[in-house]
Amino acid sequence: MTRIRSWTLSPSRPAFVPPPGAVDAHCHVFGPEADFPFSPKAKYHPEDAGPEKLFALRDHLGFARNVIVQASCHGTDNRATLNAIAKSDGRARGVAVVDPAISDDGLDALHEGGIRGVRFNFLKRLVDDAPKDRFLEVARRIDRLGWHVVIYFEADLLDELTPFMDAIPTDIVIDHMGRPDVSHGPDGAEMQAFRTFLRARPHVWTKVSCAERLSKQGPPFDDFVESVAPLVEEFQDRVLWGTDWPHPNMQDAIPDDGALVDLIPRLAPTPALRTKLLVDNPMQLYWPDERQA
Repeated sequence: MTRIRSWTLSPSRPAFVPPPGAVDAHCHVFGPEADFPFSPKAKYHPEDAGPEKLFALRDHLGFARNVIVQASCHGTDNRATLNAIAKSDGRARGVAVVDPAISDDGLDALHEGGIRGVRFNFLKRLVDDAPKDRFLEVARRIDRLGWHVVIYFEADLLDELTPFMDAIPTDIVIDHMGRPDVSHGPDGAEMQAFRTFLRARPHVWTKVSCAERLSKQGPPFDDFVESVAPLVEEFQDRVLWGTDWPHPNMQDAIPDDGALVDLIPRLAPTPALRTKLLVDNPMQLYWPDERQA
């Protein structure tokens, strides 16, 4: 089977220098397939993008740490993510995807391996089944570990998923703001609906990432910046940012990671905002036992 590459082999070096201790709070690893085969249910089949490539990119872009989110191509087999965390010298934590039937011992083992959250994916093009009742059971069971729930959905599902999210007892992180339409500016209907949702729920965080997916204009992503910068300002203690490397399913429009990093000062125009976005907030969720200098 032909494997696809969705990341550039020559990312630019960003002009923006992230603050010390900055965290890329949303990235993935693929394989290596010889050690960690892809799920037979996978909707895409990428080339290997293992920890060595991820950490080389981390250093190239000027980041200190990574949060590795289990990629859907690996299903509920989290070994590739755990392998990357184990090779990070303590500089990575992870978000797992689990079978709802996982045992408590299995959850404890994931915690020992550096997992600090579990992801529920509602994108039909990526997953075949998203059983809300079983997901809620998992969310209740991870509460004792201090984990949070990461949820990935598209904007048209926000109303449908709101009762489900309101039943979750843990903190919640919404991937990529629930993929709103950013073409209508900060006052667009989907951006406003999402900000209204956040205002009523102080335990819900979000990742202000994936300009390369959400912008209809493309580089330099002015529509994304115009829509998202006000959200960063309003919810500055509950926002995260990540590269989304190696950009699953972006093989037809491969982004430049350096250019994505250069969006950060446009989204967070003051040093204080950047420190919250890149250091304080992700450290609170993923390394709460550490104080970043």
